[in-house]
Amino acid sequence: MAQSTLTPGSSVNTPTELLTWASNQGIEEIDVKFVDVRGVWQHFSIPFSSFDADAFDEGIGFDGSSIRGFQDINESDMLLFPDVSSAFIDPVMATKTLSLTCDVHDVSKVPYSRDPRGVAKRAEAYLKSTGIADTVFFGPEAEFFIFTGVRYGNSMHSSFYEVSSDESPWATGDMGLGFRNRVKEGYFPVPPSDKLQNLRSLMVKTLMSVGIEVEVHHHEVAAAGQAEIDMRFNTLTRMADQLLIYKYIIKNVAMMNGYTVTFMPKPLFGDNGSGMHCHQSLWKGGKPLFFDKDGYALLSKLAINYIGGILKHAPALLAFCAPTTNSYRRLVPGYEAPVNLVYSARNRSAAVRIPMYSDNPKAKRIEFRAPDPMANPYLAFSAMLMAGLDGIEKGIDPGKPSDFDLYTAGKKTPVAPGSLHESLAALQKDHDFLLKGDVFTPDLIDKYYEWKKFSEADPVSMRPHPYEFELYFDY
Repeated sequence: MAQSTLTPGSSVNTPTELLTWASNQGIEEIDVKFVDVRGVWQHFSIPFSSFDADAFDEGIGFDGSSIRGFQDINESDMLLFPDVSSAFIDPVMATKTLSLTCDVHDVSKVPYSRDPRGVAKRAEAYLKSTGIADTVFFGPEAEFFIFTGVRYGNSMHSSFYEVSSDESPWATGDMGLGFRNRVKEGYFPVPPSDKLQNLRSLMVKTLMSVGIEVEVHHHEVAAAGQAEIDMRFNTLTRMADQLLIYKYIIKNVAMMNGYTVTFMPKPLFGDNGSGMHCHQSLWKGGKPLFFDKDGYALLSKLAINYIGGILKHAPALLAFCAPTTNSYRRLVPGYEAPVNLVYSARNRSAAVRIPMYSDNPKAKRIEFRAPDPMANPYLAFSAMLMAGLDGIEKGIDPGKPSDFDLYTAGKKTPVAPGSLHESLAALQKDHDFLLKGDVFTPDLIDKYYEWKKFSEADPVSMRPHPYEFELYFDY
């Protein structure tokens, strides 16, 4: 296939070739998937016998008014156009199913401005149009929690949540076999303290079965089931596609084995949260652009200016990169949280870190550590690229690196917004850099702001917090 990584052993480039290949594989259903503004996959399935190659040219109709952040009911008809290069055999479905990721168009067959995948494609096109580079690579490290159970509820008069983990520090009061992890001691223990090794290995095996290259997996710092599985870097749109497949497979493999997974950044109080550190680099003509043997941390001036753009626009970026109210439970000092809007080699308390594991020019990259895995990857990756390009185009200087412990040095630095409300306000004031090349459109930014503020930020801020009862009930 044109992008064969998701269909091992296949070699097809056209819809007809794909359907012939699928028939030979015994495919019974076609599952068409697309992403909403939040970054959540939507889908429906079509019997293989009812699906033909015309769907790739004519589109498949659906009701856009029923999708969060899309159309009003009076203009609901929309079209999905499957991408041949996205095909893979779904490892989750009981019926042998070919999965196709789709682009969203309106009924006139014009790409839909609020389709997140369309934003990613426009971002890559804009990059090429600048002449600065022709390729951007992203390597997100999406952390997550694996729990043995969860319950939660909210009503007018009550609110609660509870998670369970058989390797957690609080489980020591339960009869069991022991080997529980202490708070913040979840990083790299061997089994039996790491009780999730075999489950993660099964997740990795399933990811690799659909062509996603995995570099490493391990238990993360938080004691109660925090995990990380790292994919090999890829181009912007392709990596965003892969991240949705990644989340889909991890959640389903966990569910099929009696566990549940959350990508919430901060599901537990008092232990580390889950981030999505985003490694990124620019290339042109097959050559890396971020390397300079004489530069700070082996970085080129272009890379330093790219960092300048990321840091300047970071408050607005976080509306896409840390896009939930829960994101700001993680972005607090301590817990390795990158709240300081500075850059440094090796320093994990800085928002931008320059990994120093290798002096190979091809490995030189920057790592933006503030994002978390609740981000819509198409929008977050695109926004980061646009901020970095703005930094290059304007020659933005990020200042001197902060090569010291930011939590103990007593030096003041710019810090990340403290809430989703703050990052949304920053996005309202600072989004012109996103509009270049029509990558983001005003209507998308307006709709995104509206959804996040009125459906998430405001409802959370209006509700009593359970801890407020402990603080204030008996005043």
